[in-house]
Amino acid sequence: MASIHREILLDADPADVWAAISDIGAAHERLVPGVLVDTQLEGNARVVTFANGLAVRELIVTLDHDARRFVYASVGGRATHHNASFQVFADGDQRTRLVWITDVLPDELAGPIGQNVELGIAAIKRTLERKTGAS
Repeated sequence: MASIHREILLDADPADVWAAISDIGAAHERLVPGVLVDTQLEGNARVVTFANGLAVRELIVTLDHDARRFVYASVGGRATHHNASFQVFADGDQRTRLVWITDVLPDELAGPIGQNVELGIAAIKRTLERKTGAS
């Protein structure tokens, strides 16, 4: 199984970062604008639409406010397994360490999914740091 592990530091308050991540119905506005163009909640799932038009259904596995951890599983499409998690950690005064881990099968999908993760990481940094006035 391919595993994509990204960890970034954000000049943003962890509570603000968690607020954006945990607002699971507004990821296209609060977390990764430009990467996602829409998010629709459907019971215990959400459907996210990417800028290229691809729509993906994600089951909400865990939304743990105490641990600041969000886990989802994409269903359908070419992946036989796709599970991902975000976790938010304080890193000093008004800084956040964000960990995003994605596991996927078949391994060949690690490339294209990894590209989406990189686009997402860049959008998260741009969006969340800008909202706090950091550069």
